[in-house]
Amino acid sequence: MSASKSQKKSTANARFDTRLLESQKTLFEKAAKIKGYKSLSEFVVQVVQEASEEIIEKHNSILSSENDKKVFFDALTNPPQPNKALIKAAKLYQKRVS
Repeated sequence: MSASKSQKKSTANARFDTRLLESQKTLFEKAAKIKGYKSLSEFVVQVVQEASEEIIEKHNSILSSENDKKVFFDALTNPPQPNKALIKAAKLYQKRVS
């Protein structure tokens, strides 16, 4: 796909329709007005965007930390054999501390 086609695709507007209670709409409009948004739609899109990014970031950090735990505990329970450089460094260390 060419750059111009992918740019058009990524910048194309999409529609999202939803139904909500009148009390919710009133509440959202009040919040939007207080925060200075031009429209309810602008407010909803911005708030949902921020919440979505936060949720995804938190989810990714949890996955990363879970993977880090697995790698760490695997290294503890199944340590690799020392290579020549590590053996040499250990011998040098033993000489120096003896």
